Amino acid sequence: MLDDFKAPPQVPLRPPEEVMRLRRMGASFPTRLSFLRSLTRRLSAEQVQVKRPVWEMSKDGFGHAVYTLDFGGFTYALVAVSTDLPPDQRTDRVIATAWDTAYVLYDGVPTKDEIARLVQAAPKQEASRYSERDLVLSRANKSVRLWAHVVDALRSGQQPDHDLVAQTGYLMRTTAVYGNGKFGIADRARIAERPGLSGPFAAEMLTVWLIRGFTHDLVEHVGGAALDRDLKRHLGIGNSTGLGMAPFLVSHPLLLDAWMQVRETALARVRAVAALSPGQIERFYELVARAAQHLAEWQVPDQIAAERIAVLRREFPVFANSLTPELMLGATPIDAIIRASEVYSIDCQELIVALCLEPFGDLIDELTDCMATPFLPQIDPAMPCTQLAEIIARDWGWACEIDYAAPSDCARFWYVSEAKLEPRLGDRHTEPGGDRESPLDIARQVQALAQDLDGAGNVASFLRAFPQHRCAVRRVQTLALHPYAEIRDNLIGEGCLPIDMLRCKLAFFGAAKFDPKSDRWTRITLAQGAPLMDELDKADDWWLPTFAA
Repeated sequence: MLDDFKAPPQVPLRPPEEVMRLRRMGASFPTRLSFLRSLTRRLSAEQVQVKRPVWEMSKDGFGHAVYTLDFGGFTYALVAVSTDLPPDQRTDRVIATAWDTAYVLYDGVPTKDEIARLVQAAPKQEASRYSERDLVLSRANKSVRLWAHVVDALRSGQQPDHDLVAQTGYLMRTTAVYGNGKFGIADRARIAERPGLSGPFAAEMLTVWLIRGFTHDLVEHVGGAALDRDLKRHLGIGNSTGLGMAPFLVSHPLLLDAWMQVRETALARVRAVAALSPGQIERFYELVARAAQHLAEWQVPDQIAAERIAVLRREFPVFANSLTPELMLGATPIDAIIRASEVYSIDCQELIVALCLEPFGDLIDELTDCMATPFLPQIDPAMPCTQLAEIIARDWGWACEIDYAAPSDCARFWYVSEAKLEPRLGDRHTEPGGDRESPLDIARQVQALAQDLDGAGNVASFLRAFPQHRCAVRRVQTLALHPYAEIRDNLIGEGCLPIDMLRCKLAFFGAAKFDPKSDRWTRITLAQGAPLMDELDKADDWWLPTFAA
């Protein structure tokens, strides 16, 4: 009974003014709470079996396939289409109009007519039309060098070169995974209450995991031989993600709050653990060794990212050496570890947070049920303006201190491109388009609200006189109730790095091996180390996977 429920003990959550800064959000690592991890746990718990009833591929790997599975009381199918793409048309940019492969996650088992429809529609992506049975739309390109090497190796009776596989980590990378009604596919409401797909981005993560399995099947088909299972497990699915994803965390504040609240609550619970068992201590040491190896394998060409990884490689062994038997056998050891980690870089601190969550699935996994929210921000028109002013003074001091007359503090503006309807970031002082600015300048809006707020009357009367402040009022009232709903930084200042927003969101997806190509887009790897389609009994031990020779 609900009355008998007793929440586990926990320490106070880390304050949002510390957690919700871009630099710290941009140091996020995947955890066992990440959406892909929680999905594979659910697939494992249901003992899901993936079948491949259709495989119509030429010897060179062009054609289509269908995968089906029963999950949460419903049947789903992935329709995968592989085409012969000329090299000069292969690009990860959003302007692309053709891809090596295209996919649709379908609601149910598609008939022959439906398969034929999707085989024609999927390669056209947003240029085509879809139905409410089509849940997710995606496309992917080959990692050409690794793909060719793996095919050549298999055809010669060999396994691919270990180092080449380790360097890339995937056979294909997706350039988009669309859900939630985009381009006419099903709205989220169709699946929002379904077991297994009710969590945030669960349908998209299921699609990614199935695509990864398809890439394995396709390369084995073209190569004419089976990949080594350990090697295959290390081949995840790549992804190229740019500015299109960045504004999501701003436009969905209650969802961001739910994600952050769950992660911070999980950390607060494990910090309150009074003592560790011998098994937990042994597990902790195993994970420390794995994380160190993962850092050694994490190679990127971007100078800023490479320098941050180099700092991690210097600091993490120092941290590992601090894990003495006295510390691990002492009182509240995880809390002691987190407190001691404050001497390290933000990147190292957040890696340690992810590490500390990993051994405590029985304590924190159920929190993932709280990561979706049906609620939307609402305005309380009856709130006295004096109370609104007090909230601004308490929560938004950082925003009210920014000097927007300074060119550096209003250097950027967000807008939506006319060609692709995708978010973009412009330079206010050198580029046109500022008159079409998207309202992501939240801090500036709240500062303007504070300057016009005289404290008299209530919100309703104030907004009748100043309707331009409606958005800012809603943000202020939302943050008052949901403390992790707002990124506490200037999103139009020259110091704003969109890559920080991308990394935060992608880490919640379960991404690792972040490989920034600028401060505005990155490549990542998803499902690396995850269970293969036929081994879901191994679903939950692939945090920061490594690839030992």
